Amino acid sequence: MSEIDFYDPKYYTNRELSWILFNRRVLNEARDKNNPLFERLKFLSITASNLDEFFMIRVASLKDMVNARYQKPDIAGLTPAEQLERLDVAIHELVELQYSTYNRALVPKLKLNGLKIISRHEELSKKDEAFVDKYFEENVYPVLTPMAVDSSRPFPLVRNKTLNIAALVRKKNEKGELEFATVQVPGVLSRIVELPSGDGGRRIIFLEEIIERNMHKLFLNYDIVCAHPFRIMRNADLTIEEDEAADLLKEIEKQLKKRQWGQAIRLEVEAKCDERLLKILREELHIEEQNIYVIEGPLDLTVLMKVYGLEGFEHLKALKFVPKQVPRLPMGCVIFDEIRKGDILLHHPYQTFEPVVEFIRQAARDPEVLAIKQTLYRVSGNSPIIAALALAAENGKQVTVLVELKARFDEENNIVWARMLEKAGCHVIYGLVGLKTHSKITLVVRREEDGIRRYVHLGTGNYNDATAKLYTDMGLLTCSESIGEDATAVFNMLSGYSEPLVWNKLSLAPLWLKNKFLHLIGREEKFAKEGRPARIIAKMNSLCDQDIIAALYKASAAGVKIDLIVRGICCLKTGISGVSKNITVRSIVGNFLEHSRIFYFENDEHYEIYCGSADWMPRNLERRVEILFPVDRPELKEKLLHILQCQLDDNSKASVLQGDGTYQRPERRRRKPCNSQEQFCAEAAEEARAAAGEDAGATRTFIPETHHEG
Repeated sequence: MSEIDFYDPKYYTNRELSWILFNRRVLNEARDKNNPLFERLKFLSITASNLDEFFMIRVASLKDMVNARYQKPDIAGLTPAEQLERLDVAIHELVELQYSTYNRALVPKLKLNGLKIISRHEELSKKDEAFVDKYFEENVYPVLTPMAVDSSRPFPLVRNKTLNIAALVRKKNEKGELEFATVQVPGVLSRIVELPSGDGGRRIIFLEEIIERNMHKLFLNYDIVCAHPFRIMRNADLTIEEDEAADLLKEIEKQLKKRQWGQAIRLEVEAKCDERLLKILREELHIEEQNIYVIEGPLDLTVLMKVYGLEGFEHLKALKFVPKQVPRLPMGCVIFDEIRKGDILLHHPYQTFEPVVEFIRQAARDPEVLAIKQTLYRVSGNSPIIAALALAAENGKQVTVLVELKARFDEENNIVWARMLEKAGCHVIYGLVGLKTHSKITLVVRREEDGIRRYVHLGTGNYNDATAKLYTDMGLLTCSESIGEDATAVFNMLSGYSEPLVWNKLSLAPLWLKNKFLHLIGREEKFAKEGRPARIIAKMNSLCDQDIIAALYKASAAGVKIDLIVRGICCLKTGISGVSKNITVRSIVGNFLEHSRIFYFENDEHYEIYCGSADWMPRNLERRVEILFPVDRPELKEKLLHILQCQLDDNSKASVLQGDGTYQRPERRRRKPCNSQEQFCAEAAEEARAAAGEDAGATRTFIPETHHEG
């Protein structure tokens, strides 16, 4: 037999098509009748938000490649042009499924449950017409800016992602040519307008329908021939020449403004749009036919998140889970004292993120703390961590913060925080040239009786107290001397480019993290060939690094049992004889967004387990600063292994990758239903009760809030 080429493109799935499959899995949650009705609305909204970002970044990037005549194939053997061709079909199918879910499943169900969505203003009664016309005149009309197009007024710049209404108009009492006009649906007003209640329950109408009905009031000397909503998506992928940017902060601010006016790459119009109007839009926006999406329903389904927010429908929503207290860190404790007793593992959002915030707050106030150093990638809008860092600087401590300005779609937010921290006296670093700093690490240097001690927090997720209630992540609090030394080395490297000769525990990308993973996978392959125990379990967001996948294929071919838990993109194929027969891949899409990265390697008779900030993607392993850290304490390792095993047992929210590239829910047969996220909610509640000395009893199951990103 000839030797297998594990890099052969036939063994790989295109990453963009794999992402479409991921968004289909999110959409399946909107189609799942077992989910509460309003949760299904929320999932549908998430698929729309995900698709917007996918267009602005991934589709835009492929179009740039095609325009630059870049023809190098991806790991699946597809050129950028071929990828766009296949995506065109897949995305149109996805959008069609989104709207059939909305129109056929959700809208009728909402009506049955007391909420009617008036989809067309023509459906309004005389009484409702009077209400919306008055609402328009009092609340909407003063905000609108109608724009006509003629020889003296060129086609207006239509902003990215905005909802607009285009019209063809003709001067009254004339038979002249049709003229084009448009008005933007104002984002400062609520897009949902509730009508006076009737006998059949509550009713809402979308703002664009009210504006469309009253278009004649905006163009008084014209007859409105037709009017239809439209929406465009633009290329929002920032191109920053960092080496030539004298001030990275100012360069990013400049590029952010361009994001609103990038090349138009998608046009959405409603299904009955007038062909003459559509032709004008297509020509003025330079949109190709395949990038036009004719929509059967309201444009921009992210509006459904606003519908979800309507009060009075709590019985159609899931009960919100409140993160529980960490047993090792009771309220009012001195965190440094508790860390000295032994490493503490945090499991968010089942356990509260508050100890991480309190760790920095206590450090800011503690007179024995000399320095605080932290990396920030994404933080919340009113971040208590930022406030604590500013307080620490004001209290005279040495505070060093690396704020990653290139965190996509958080650039503007991070610029604001960076300036605020500088004003408070913090030393702020704006990331590294050519690299994003994606690692999650905090170092607190404290003076104690026996000398200087370093306390470290390492995490798999951002220092964001808002998303910490929605994303599943792991954190480790430690005062391990070896990790403390490594943490100091990390910050010295970030601020001064000095790299130590020896590292103790931490593994960094882009330096040697990828080689570390390849070594660990290769070691399991060697064990299997020698007939020794060999197994890999890896949990991450995405898997598309070709070298890692090829190494997994080699290990699988040698007999290593490999279980992968990959929420999103997965370019690996399963079920290939001699290549991936020993590999399983499952994706869990539940009410929390699975975000933690956990890696298990069976090391002969015992095992090693790691957590980190990096997915198995080229960008994480080669173009970002990432940290992988080992978890060594036996009881914490058991906890992490338990988490992995629960997710492998999940048969409620997991979908398993099949040999044909599709994902299917596992067959339950006689097995008891297992929802790993609900199980972790119950376990966190039980542990918190036990720590508080309360009686253990039947745990009420709460379903958490939902949030999913692309």
